[in-house]
Amino acid sequence: MTTLDNASKTAANLAKNRLFLDCYKFMQSDKLSLPTIPDVSFKIRRAINDDKANNSKIARVVQTDPAITARLIQISNSPLYRGRRKIESCPEALTRIGLKASQDIITAFAMKAVFKAKSPLIRKKMQELWAHSSYVASISAVFAHKTPGFDPDRAMLAGLVHDIGIVPILTYADKHPDILANPRDLAETVKKLRIEIGIQIIRKWDFPSDFEGVISHAENWQRDSGKPADYSDIVMIAQLHSFIGKVDIKKMPQMDQLPAYQKLVSGNLDIDQSINILDQAKDEIEHIRQMLN
Repeated sequence: MTTLDNASKTAANLAKNRLFLDCYKFMQSDKLSLPTIPDVSFKIRRAINDDKANNSKIARVVQTDPAITARLIQISNSPLYRGRRKIESCPEALTRIGLKASQDIITAFAMKAVFKAKSPLIRKKMQELWAHSSYVASISAVFAHKTPGFDPDRAMLAGLVHDIGIVPILTYADKHPDILANPRDLAETVKKLRIEIGIQIIRKWDFPSDFEGVISHAENWQRDSGKPADYSDIVMIAQLHSFIGKVDIKKMPQMDQLPAYQKLVSGNLDIDQSINILDQAKDEIEHIRQMLN
């Protein structure tokens, strides 16, 4: 079958795909229901960005959510930040981690609330999406930690949102179960709309503009921006690593041949720390993954 034939077949399928047609129509008219950042995360972000705030005031806001407080203290004692003594209070955790990094971490912890659904089928899809996103986020954080010039917490948040554009599609399908005529409808809709919807969410949440590139290039394996390595490169390599053991390796590009990996290695890492760098950090990756979950 020629490329033209494949394109015609895809167009014909999409023309019959009600999920795609509805999501596309509402996306174009800015009426598609986009997820909102959980309220606690918004309040904490606002407190951290207040020029008059200090650690004690910010800690009081953070401590309104005991679960997030516990996780913040936990990550301050993780391999990413571990110091000479154990941190046991929220103000101490904020001091060790830093306010900007804490903001990214807290947002990441709160984001799980976005991945929810009522119907068993879509709830399972949301759980799978969160599991994948949190795994990519964990790998991104550890990879950034071992690569000078990158912030592990920002990398973690970037990894967590790389597929955020899928959430509104699943949410719409959850509310309109009658439109899912066959399983391919969902896969086709995600493939066509994930990026554009994801960018809308990043803008709505007022996230860093370079996160748009993270969403756009998450699977753009041969991307070479001609510039130094960035968070899009970190997340792309993290995602490819997340596929190991889950996807036929023959269908995946060779990691050490990708422009993104070559830039990261030649620019920042010791040449001896080749493709095994993440395999050597399995415990750190799993630690962060457990905290996110």
